[in-house]
Amino acid sequence: MAIKKRGIEKSTLKFLSDLAKNNNRDWFTENKERYLKEHENTLSFIDDLRGEMMKIDNIEEKPRKKYLFRIYRDVRFSKDKTPYKSHFGGGMQRSTVWLRGGYYYGIENGNCMIAGGFWNPESKDLKRIRDHIAADDKGLRKVLASKSFKTHFGQLEGDQVKSAPKGFSKDHPSIDLLRHKQFLVYRKFTNKAVTDPSFLSEAVKTYKAMRPFFDVMSEYLTTDLNGTPLH
Repeated sequence: MAIKKRGIEKSTLKFLSDLAKNNNRDWFTENKERYLKEHENTLSFIDDLRGEMMKIDNIEEKPRKKYLFRIYRDVRFSKDKTPYKSHFGGGMQRSTVWLRGGYYYGIENGNCMIAGGFWNPESKDLKRIRDHIAADDKGLRKVLASKSFKTHFGQLEGDQVKSAPKGFSKDHPSIDLLRHKQFLVYRKFTNKAVTDPSFLSEAVKTYKAMRPFFDVMSEYLTTDLNGTPLH
């Protein structure tokens, strides 16, 4: 069955643009009804996106509103004291211990993206990933070199250490991958693209293009170096 035609509402991007220019509590209070409307519009789009994703992957179930992050910023430890985010962002986690990786979406005027990966792996998971890469990086390199990956994402993204992580030589042949602290992929979309009725379909296609990357990373995180399941 074909995916329904659905894009982000133009009014949502207009609200987020206005919020970015008027990021203060007085303005937000005056425009609270606009916020609630556009929040619901975005949640409605995510409902459709999640429905399509559940057809092709095992998505973790949680309350509907949890698929979008709060728009209120935590400013306690930030130099930037603006109280609100200028974007709607959220994500879907893959379910079960065997399927690792998370799908992310960010909707912002002039800066929309579909993304995914491993944002800040726990230390034991990061070590496990690096141990697998150091032992044999062929599977991951095959994915990163594939036409589909390069077309949708270009390259692997994420923060890296400057030299070599502890326990690994800076001369290791896989040092370019071992330096990663995050393993992220993303595809940016223009305002025109996200408001087009084809956007829902493009988002699903983009997430499907992540699956080979997730498959390799899930194997790293759920098996030892001999391929024996950890769970």
